[in-house]
Amino acid sequence: MSQKSVFCAVVGAPNAGKSTLFNQLLGVRIAIVTPRPQTTRNRIMGVVTKGDTQYVLLDTPGFHHGKKRLDDRMQKRVKESIGDMDCVVFLTESREKMTQEESDLLEQIPHGTPVILAVNKCDLMKDAMVGETLDSLRDSYPFREAIAVSALTGKGIDSLLRILDDLAVVGPHYYDEDTLTDLPEKVIVAELVREQLLTYLREELPHGCAVTVESYVERDGGHLIDIDAEIVCEKDSHKGMIIGKGGKMLKKIGSAARVRIEEFLACHVNLQLRVKVRQDWRNNERQLDQYGY
Repeated sequence: MSQKSVFCAVVGAPNAGKSTLFNQLLGVRIAIVTPRPQTTRNRIMGVVTKGDTQYVLLDTPGFHHGKKRLDDRMQKRVKESIGDMDCVVFLTESREKMTQEESDLLEQIPHGTPVILAVNKCDLMKDAMVGETLDSLRDSYPFREAIAVSALTGKGIDSLLRILDDLAVVGPHYYDEDTLTDLPEKVIVAELVREQLLTYLREELPHGCAVTVESYVERDGGHLIDIDAEIVCEKDSHKGMIIGKGGKMLKKIGSAARVRIEEFLACHVNLQLRVKVRQDWRNNERQLDQYGY
C-alpha cells in the first residue's frame, strides 16, 4: 500500500480536554495536562505512524477572548495552527449549543477544511444523551463527521483515528517513524515544571507564571542531567507563594517536576529552581518573545 499522511489540529475552548485527547491520539503523554483552563499556551506538534499512515497532530491553546497580550498571542497561535491543515478536530463538551467563543473559533477555520466534531466526556453520559448532544451540535456547523469520545479513558479514539485515516493524503511521510514531537527537550522540561505550578498553586497565580530552562548539562554519558530552571511571576507576593514557608512549596513543585522529567528523559535529573519577579510580563512584548510566546 502507498504511504499517506494527515495533518490535523485539535482545537476548542479552554479546558475542553484538548491536550488529553492529543496525548491519547499519540499514545504517549507529551502535552501537559491539568484541570486548570488555559494550561496550553503554544501549539505542540506530535507525530505518530501507524502502518502506512502518518498522523501529524497539533495541540493548540484554548481559544478565548482575554485581556492580556499573552491571550492575543495564544489566539494567534490557534489561527496559525488551523490555517494549513488537512482537517481539524473541534473538541467540545456536552451542551445544547455552542458558546459564543466556540462559534467565533469555528469562523476562523478556512472554508473547505474538513472539521470533525468530537464531543468529549461521553463516558459520563448515557447513550441517549450522547445521541441527542451530537444531533444538537452538528446543526451549528457543516461538520464532516460527528463523534463522541472520552479523552480521559480513550473511548472513541480508534474511531477518530479511522476518520483521520480516511482524510490522509497519499504521499511520502514527512517525518521519521521514531519522531515524536518537534519540541526541543528543554521546552518540554520547562512545560513539565509549569504543569506542577498549575497543579499545586492557587487558581489565578499560575497563569501569571512562565518557566524557562537556563542551563541543561548532561553528565556521566547522558545518565544524569543538571537542569537549572527559572520561574517567572508578576508580583513579589506571588514569589512568596511559589516559594512557600521555609521553601516548602518550591521543594514540593521541584520534586514533583523532577519525577515527571525523569520519566520523560529516562535518566536521572538534578533539578534546581529559582523564582524571579517580572511585573506584568504577560503584557510586555519583549518578555513574551523571551519566554517563547
